[in-house]
Amino acid sequence: MMDLTTTYLGLELKNPLVHSASPLSKSLDMLRRLEDHGAAAVVMYSLFEEQISHEGRELDHYLTLGSESYAEATSYFPDLGTYNVGPDAYLEHLQRVKQALRIPVIGSLNGVSAGGWTRYARLIEQAGADALELNIYFLPADPALTGADVERQYVELVREVKSSVHIPVAVKIGPFFSSIPNMAAQLDQTGVDGLVLFNRFYQPDIDLEHLEVISNVTLSRSSDLRLRLRWVAILCGRIRADLAVTGGVHVASDVLKAMMVGAKVAMTTSAILEHGPERLDVILFDLMRWIEERGYQSIRQMQGSMSQIRVSNPAAFERANYMKALNSFEPKWT
Repeated sequence: MMDLTTTYLGLELKNPLVHSASPLSKSLDMLRRLEDHGAAAVVMYSLFEEQISHEGRELDHYLTLGSESYAEATSYFPDLGTYNVGPDAYLEHLQRVKQALRIPVIGSLNGVSAGGWTRYARLIEQAGADALELNIYFLPADPALTGADVERQYVELVREVKSSVHIPVAVKIGPFFSSIPNMAAQLDQTGVDGLVLFNRFYQPDIDLEHLEVISNVTLSRSSDLRLRLRWVAILCGRIRADLAVTGGVHVASDVLKAMMVGAKVAMTTSAILEHGPERLDVILFDLMRWIEERGYQSIRQMQGSMSQIRVSNPAAFERANYMKALNSFEPKWT
């Protein structure tokens, strides 16, 4: 029998498909549907730091960082009264979700400072979460803040939260570090259990008609997966923490590629937002068909088989393949 099981954050999962943090997890009925259609685990929507202590001095410092130079900066932050439920309601919902689902439930915290994070990390653990994902969404706007300062802030926060809970902890990071392998190694040294690649920093746009800064959400596409594949392939075998891919997972081939470069799970939300929970059935069916046709016995068998340290041309993941790729392109109009 075909074995789709995988291990992520020490959790045994029936397959590598995980629903990533999104507003869909606010609905218990929707989470039940995701489970019924094959999701192996769910990451809850994030409890934002702004909801925990948005009047605190430390948070105020980060929210206003650079706002004197960029007048529109404060418009990037949500109305905390309407954007999401408060921390107490979040914890109550998490308890209900954990009681209702048979699959692992991963809590999520989103912010930048240690502040109330350690307290709410413990409360999320007490509410029954099987693991915790730290979504460190910090966009430096102060020219005086160095890259080393930003990295130090990440590492200190992760170390503090990790030491305050007993459940596994994953860190969701963006791709904007000068050295992703070094940043991953620093986080790995904190004892973190997993790295999720990558967070998407939503980009503001300009309304030319009304001359306003506007915010909207653009769903990912399979083409977004390539950035994740490169760095998971490079990190696989070089750090202890489990690797997860998020962003660009829409079809079975996306999941297969993520597994082959070394991911333990492939997280998806945009595909479900676009097609509904039934999309998971399609992905899993196509996944099993591909595995059966190629003679694989399990997902674990292929994990890491196309990572940088295992392929015959590891330079393809680096700059050495840059010129070759450019020279291979021919415009269609010639």
